[in-house]
Amino acid sequence: MSGSSLEQRLLRAWYTKAPWLPLLRPLSALYRHLVVRRRQAYLSGERAQWQPPVPLIVVGNITVGGTGKTPMVVWLIEFLRARGYRVGVVSRGYGARPPRYPWHVSATDEPALCGDEPALLVRRCDVPVVIDPDRPAAARHLLATTDVNLIISDDGLQHYALGRTVELVMLDHLRGLGNARCLPEGPLREPAERLDAVDLVVRNGAANDSVKGFAMQLVPLTLVNLASGERVAAARWSGPRQVTAMAGIGNPQRFFRTLETLAFEFDTRIFPDHANYDASTLSTLPVDRPVLMTEKDAVKCAGLAQDNWWYLSVEAHLSDAFEAALLGLLPSSHPDEIKQE
Repeated sequence: MSGSSLEQRLLRAWYTKAPWLPLLRPLSALYRHLVVRRRQAYLSGERAQWQPPVPLIVVGNITVGGTGKTPMVVWLIEFLRARGYRVGVVSRGYGARPPRYPWHVSATDEPALCGDEPALLVRRCDVPVVIDPDRPAAARHLLATTDVNLIISDDGLQHYALGRTVELVMLDHLRGLGNARCLPEGPLREPAERLDAVDLVVRNGAANDSVKGFAMQLVPLTLVNLASGERVAAARWSGPRQVTAMAGIGNPQRFFRTLETLAFEFDTRIFPDHANYDASTLSTLPVDRPVLMTEKDAVKCAGLAQDNWWYLSVEAHLSDAFEAALLGLLPSSHPDEIKQE
């Protein structure tokens, strides 16, 4: 069984509550005990936590599988910049192989060097990004080499060595918590009650804010040609409606549902999350019809692109109530008054 099919089989089992999953309950109980104990060690001071001298927002999740963290991070960068903050990002850099850590990501870095999400953020937002599995080290380097006065941690909710001002958890509205069990019986990285302790819960795909969290909608904006850079408003696409849709993300079905709303008809190519692409991997893609992919996949396919390869750019929409709640959690002083120690 390939990595992609195993990953998708597990995700289906967790989110459809497959009847064989309780066989894994002893392992799940052990995992739950360990993660709760680990978090408590940081809360009690038994293990050291470094708190940066500027506000830090962690955008994370408690579930395995895509929840929309990257669009949320892009939204935060743009929203907070518009209010005077100098924003920087730290990330683990999943799959990255830089010459050293910490690594300050450049717009010319290949995703294989720095990771696909850091590459996307730098290219789309022109934001300072530092990667390091040791997130406090990444944050210290960011503060030492830039003038940022607010840090966003892309993922890292469970990286408790890094102190935070705001904990923001993303959930996929349709999938929710699946069977609400911890790994490996279910998709949870931490017990469901962890949500009671975070500052903000955002439900990707929800229509309205509720007591269960703020709603986020991903709105398709533009189709961008990987080879030429041509941009076409998604609603004004005049090319063929029969396409191939490819995705190497945590929740590919969400991307496919978006294409359906745009009236595309497609066959699918699903790859593992954070897949590495090469000419051989992509050689099975058809040449007689357009290929549509996510922006995250596009950063890794740009050097291999055919003339009819496009990616869909999306934009997160959130409510005024969410904006107010977020700002209420940040220091009341003006961003220019936030000084580094």
